[in-house]
Amino acid sequence: MIQIAVMGYGTIGSGVVEVIEKNAEIIRARVGDEIRVKYVLDLRDFPGDPIESRVVHDYQVIANDPEVAIVVETMGGVEPAYTFVKEMLLHGKSVSTSNKNLVAEKGAELIAIAKERELNFQFEASVGGGIPIIRSIYKSLTADVIEEISGILNGTTNYMLTKMTEDGSDYATVLKEAQDLGYAERDPGADVEGHDACRKIAILTSLISGKQVDFQKIHTEGITGITPEDIRYALAMKKRIRLVASSVRTGDTYTALVAPFLVGEEHPLYTVNGVFNAVFVHGNMLGDAMFYGSGAGKLPTASAVVADVVDIAKHHAPNRNIPIQWDQEELTLRDYKTFSYRFFVRTKGSAEEAKAAFGEIETVSAGIAGETAFLTTEMTEAAFEEKAKGVSLISRIRVK
Repeated sequence: MIQIAVMGYGTIGSGVVEVIEKNAEIIRARVGDEIRVKYVLDLRDFPGDPIESRVVHDYQVIANDPEVAIVVETMGGVEPAYTFVKEMLLHGKSVSTSNKNLVAEKGAELIAIAKERELNFQFEASVGGGIPIIRSIYKSLTADVIEEISGILNGTTNYMLTKMTEDGSDYATVLKEAQDLGYAERDPGADVEGHDACRKIAILTSLISGKQVDFQKIHTEGITGITPEDIRYALAMKKRIRLVASSVRTGDTYTALVAPFLVGEEHPLYTVNGVFNAVFVHGNMLGDAMFYGSGAGKLPTASAVVADVVDIAKHHAPNRNIPIQWDQEELTLRDYKTFSYRFFVRTKGSAEEAKAAFGEIETVSAGIAGETAFLTTEMTEAAFEEKAKGVSLISRIRVK
């Protein structure tokens, strides 16, 4: 029997226990041994819950129990999760986590500690919920140079943009609806301002580059400025607006960005609607591939966490570290302003003014009076900023 502990008995933690107990038979068959939850760490008690007798309030109880081989962390946040997880590794226990904040900030360090002690630190559920993208990168795509990885990595914002497109609603209306349905937090900043997606693309870029990416150095824009008028123009162009987290190989580094993009019918991300997530990967040998599924939710995320537990359990023996290339050396990202896109632009001025500033343009009509809208030719961010000084800018959206 392999004994495990779960730190944090919220939505995901309770889902982990549920998956392990409901699917005990198939998990035992795949591991070759039974997995049992011995402890659940939480500040609260859970009277009447089947795990009531297994609840502990001191993480040292788990750290000091030699019978516990694997620890699941679903607490969220960097602290105290980092302190607890590091302590578990130092006490000889492998760890699986769903915590994107922890992985983005401390992933390289925790991977190094696990490797040094022939343990494992796994984090499949930290990006894309139930989508198996992490393991695909470090196990299945190891023969490729990943030249681009882009995705819809936040279900809340994708739901909101989908509703704005389908219903013509404004931002405030769909945000309230998302909150009422439980898709958005009361304080939705991490989602709508792009911070959640930023941490996730930092994790993915760290994995494909093999170096630590500082998420704070990734230029990030959210969806708070997207209006019904923007949606009308997108529909007129047969495009959809998506919050895209993107990392593209440029020379020996990557250009990373999180921002709203206009996505055309030909792009795989065009059809990703609602709370679903998707990750598009382009490898130099593989070509294009798409990973699609539930990006959040209790059981999809818990399923990914338990998949890590199963993988760790199958490697539970001396000298059985699962190699992950993610060094603590920081990757110097290329300045996003040197990267080129086409831009969709709305201005208060005339088409002549737009042509004088941008040269060749493609005007776009959506029946909105009092402004001029157009698509530019491809240019760098820096060039766009300079040319935009010549118009009365309302807004701009990059085109994928």
